[in-house]
Amino acid sequence: MHPRRFLAVLVAAAVFGAAQAGTMSRDDYRGARARIDAEYRDARAACDRLVDRGREVCRAEAAGKERVARAELEFNRSGDPDDALRLALARADARYDVARERCAARTGTDRSTCESDAKAQHAKAVADARLDRRISDAKRDAANERRDAEYQQARDRCATLVREAKERCLADAKARFEH
Repeated sequence: MHPRRFLAVLVAAAVFGAAQAGTMSRDDYRGARARIDAEYRDARAACDRLVDRGREVCRAEAAGKERVARAELEFNRSGDPDDALRLALARADARYDVARERCAARTGTDRSTCESDAKAQHAKAVADARLDRRISDAKRDAANERRDAEYQQARDRCATLVREAKERCLADAKARFEH
């Protein structure tokens, strides 16, 4: 399969999968894994027709696409923030591996500079992925704290009522804030 077509299939699968997160059946999952494996084998076979550095770069691209596709599949299956982080790290690792293979064709200072740039870009991507995870965790925690504070405020308002009105008020607050 042509690399651009492979990428288009992956993007379409990611978009569709994000909408279906957590609803993937076991058979769908196995089918998606089989498609990823088949696409990887096809891409790898296409790489074998190339020579020298081109072959190595192509193999790194194929392996990276497979890793990213598997990470996307896992994220789309679970929707878990840990899988989102793994996906971002897989993307960063794939780009780094391809960049390293491209740098291997160079010599001397040019190669050293290329490898340093690749390493720096990888470190930045990994740091960004981890930062995004921390930010999403902080947002989730803040939303939970706000909801708990609003629930407590509603309970305090209910405390001023008597009997049936108080029970109704507490039940409404519980239902509204899902406690």
